[in-house]
This record gives sequence, C-alpha cells and structure tokens, in this order.
Amino acid sequence: MSGKNFTLHTLGCGSAKPNLRHQPSSTILDIRGNLFMIDCGEGAQLAMQKHRLKFSRLNNIFLTHLHGDHVFGLPGLIGTLGLIQTGGSITIHTFNEGKKILSNIFNYFSRDLPFEIKFNVIEPAKGIIFENKAITVRTVPLKHRVPTVGFIFEEKPDLRHINRSACDFHNVPIAMMKRLKEGEDYIRPDGRVIKNEILTTPPTPARVYAHLSDTSFMPELADEIRGADLLMHETTYTSNYEKEAEQRGHSTARQAALLARSAGVKRLLTGHYSSRITNDEEFLKEATEIFPDTILNKEGLVIEV
Repeated sequence: MSGKNFTLHTLGCGSAKPNLRHQPSSTILDIRGNLFMIDCGEGAQLAMQKHRLKFSRLNNIFLTHLHGDHVFGLPGLIGTLGLIQTGGSITIHTFNEGKKILSNIFNYFSRDLPFEIKFNVIEPAKGIIFENKAITVRTVPLKHRVPTVGFIFEEKPDLRHINRSACDFHNVPIAMMKRLKEGEDYIRPDGRVIKNEILTTPPTPARVYAHLSDTSFMPELADEIRGADLLMHETTYTSNYEKEAEQRGHSTARQAALLARSAGVKRLLTGHYSSRITNDEEFLKEATEIFPDTILNKEGLVIEV
C-alpha cells in the first residue's frame, strides 16, 4: 500500500427522510492532505469538526445531483467558511442548474465572502472533470429521478522504486536516479545497457475509489469501475423493497453486491440507507451473501482506500 494517504471519512450515510440514526449524504476524501467532499447534506460541517477535518484543506465539493439531502448542508458550510477562512477559493462541481440555484443562495446569505466560489459546470455524462498532480476525477451517468452522476477518483501512476543494491552494484550515479524512476535504462560507460527492471522495482499500484449514489441498478457500470479498490454503492433498500427501489431510482443491497462482484472490485461500502429499515445489519447480511468483502457504512467511519 502506498504511504500517501487516500482516506475516506463518512460524514453521513442516510437518505432523504431524516432520522436519529443517520445524517444525510456526505463523504470526505483526504488525498495527500487535500480534502474532497462528495455531496453536502445537512450537518456536514458539524461532522467535519467531529472528524477533526480542517476546513482550510477543503477546496473541492462534488455534487452527485440536486436533491436536498445531498446539498442542503452547503449554505451553512459556505457561511461558516466565510467566518473563518481568508483568501483562496472553493470549486463546486455541479450541473448548470446547480450553479444557478446555489449562486442565488450564496449571493443572498453569504455576501462579501473572503474567498472565491468557483463553479465547474459538469454534464450528466462520462468525462474527466478534475485533474491535479495526484488524481483524476471522472464522471459516469447514473439512473435516478433527476440528472445524476457517479464520481471515480483515480490516483495517477506512481514512479518506479529504486533497487538500491542493484544500483550500487552497477555504480549508477545519483544523477541518474530520477530517470530510472521514470523507466529509463542505464547505459554504463563501457556501453553495456542495464535494463530498468534490474535497477528498479514496480511502482505502488494506483488506487481507485468509485462513488455511486443515487442510482437504479446498472449492471453495465461494471466496466467503468473494474477492479476499484473501494466502491461505495448506494444500498437504499433491501430486496423486499426491490420494486419500490426501481420506482424511486434506487438500488438494493443485493443489487449493489451483484455489481461489486461483476466489476471485480476489492471492497464494497454500503450507504444511503432508507429510514424504513431500522436494522442496518440487514443491508450487510444481504450484501455479504453475494459479495463477502462488504463494509457496513456508518457515520464516523474512516477507511484507508
């Protein structure tokens, strides 16, 4: 596993109807010290404080869709940031309709902010929407009652690792080390070529996190998330509510597990629980019957991807 952190924090994993067991949807990814928020349901800013996540490290907020349980926490969060943060900017990745709605809210309730709010207008389609030195974020369209996307966070490939003993044996100069990490062979002064595979070891595998909420069951998504290290797939209902799940644009725990198995992901994380199901263990039991490597989501959960 890479020494560079790629950590998921669950702030809320409930669905639309409030209850005393779960907060509305919100997730934070801590990737190499930078915080990326996915959805911002009510109470997200308080949950961040409970997790001891610094507001100053949050610069990107990704919205899957524009239902209230995924966005109602944003006005409060932005207002609080206006009280404590100076300078910089925050980018909200959302549809054009989201830009219009949120701009009006912020202009009324959060005038004269000491930082800039930027909007990256996205489409309910496949595409890369964000990239920096560490990661790429791409979208996949989902099936819900309103335009919705899932987000796939992918680490960029790391450099190869130096095999110190082999380099010392072949007297490789220090100035050559960066080029070796990038895959170059070493040509000795006598003209002999030392293959890169002798002087280095393979890079640490890049990690992938896929976040799919809210959506009807979409088996065709398997190729989009193939081999992901962690898949958060909504499990709003159990199978006895399958008809209702289809009508409302949601999935069951069994359906999430079927997709996880088909896609060959390493771990499945449940979430977006309906308040109608009062025992969360029902989600876990149903999913693990098909996909054993399932994690039962809950507020306060921290997972290293």
